[in-house]
Amino acid sequence: MNDFDWKNLIDPLFYIHFDVNGIKLGIYIVLFIVFAETGLFAGFFLPGDSLLFLAGIYSRDLIENIVFINNDFINVVLLSTLVALSGILGNVVGYWFGSKSGYYLYNKEDSFWFKKKYLVQSKDFFEKYGGKAIIFARFLPIFRTFAPIVAGIVSMDKQKFMFYNILSSFIWSFTLIFAGHYLYGFLLDNYQIDLKEHIELIVLILVGITVLPVIYKFSRKSKTQE
Repeated sequence: MNDFDWKNLIDPLFYIHFDVNGIKLGIYIVLFIVFAETGLFAGFFLPGDSLLFLAGIYSRDLIENIVFINNDFINVVLLSTLVALSGILGNVVGYWFGSKSGYYLYNKEDSFWFKKKYLVQSKDFFEKYGGKAIIFARFLPIFRTFAPIVAGIVSMDKQKFMFYNILSSFIWSFTLIFAGHYLYGFLLDNYQIDLKEHIELIVLILVGITVLPVIYKFSRKSKTQE
């Protein structure tokens, strides 16, 4: 098993290259993380967006753990589809949990795994954008975790929820994975820039792009409540 360091938990490459006794498990870890972000309250610290972007760069390495396909496009489509399905399943679990335990969540004390303020913020976000919040939330950490739970709490129509759930998951996975894969190839072929040599910078940029809007929204909400 890979040498473990707590910092690995926020390092996407740790998951992509994860192996046990030489057996590569990266693809399974990636799929589990995508599921966990919305199904197991883990979205606030797992590197979802940067993980998918880097999964696009390492798409062949990941897919080879399941099946060998000598075609880049099919590799990327297959990987994106598997990720989308994991995201759909995670949202379904989140919706079910929200529908069964809304009262419990609103009365639950804060812990490392759960922050009530995130639930309240996600509820406000959901009420503002309705079903579209499921799509927007896919690209926003924290909201991505709680949006399906809130949908279950407010008893959003199941068919409507599944429509936005499926649509958002495919948009999210295909956008980030295809962007990572083809941007990597474009820069390498045309400018000899190897993104694999700039992983830390890529992660910082993606974290900034996805996290800053969340921080901004939370800070505005806090000022309004003062």
